[in-house]
Amino acid sequence: MITARLVPTPMGPLSLLSREGVLVAAGFTAEPKEMYARLTPALQSEGLEVVGGPGPAGEAVLAYLAGDLEALDAIPVSQPGTPTRKRLHAALREVKPGTTVTYAELAARAGLPRTAARAAGSACAQNLIAPFVPCHRVLPAGGGYGGYYYGVLVKEWLIAHESGGFIDSE
Repeated sequence: MITARLVPTPMGPLSLLSREGVLVAAGFTAEPKEMYARLTPALQSEGLEVVGGPGPAGEAVLAYLAGDLEALDAIPVSQPGTPTRKRLHAALREVKPGTTVTYAELAARAGLPRTAARAAGSACAQNLIAPFVPCHRVLPAGGGYGGYYYGVLVKEWLIAHESGGFIDSE
């Protein structure tokens, strides 16, 4: 059974979906079914149950919001993907809070040629576990924030939070 929990954040509710203590999806939505719909058919076949309380992943989110920027790193995650995508997601988890990288830098950190920036962008776009797999820390080489599945305002807020800045979400 996939369990879903909702945790309040300054950028709106964060849905956290876990299976046997491992986070399989997380995203800034008040509707866990939106995240559930993005899971593989095999995981969807297990069913979804919304439960109360923050659970371990939610406790990590609350600690992160309170200033422990590395709290999310302790939560085990699992998401599908090719070996290349899994390498990119692992490299993403090693980008430290308060820092950003370009897509080409992310590819290089994953042991891929810098020309694999497009693959890095695709891995970010398909990331099911934001902000635990911190694709918000990847910026375009040409400047700006680029895109973000949950909107650029959320990406800006996360980067500002991690760098000690503050953006009022209202």
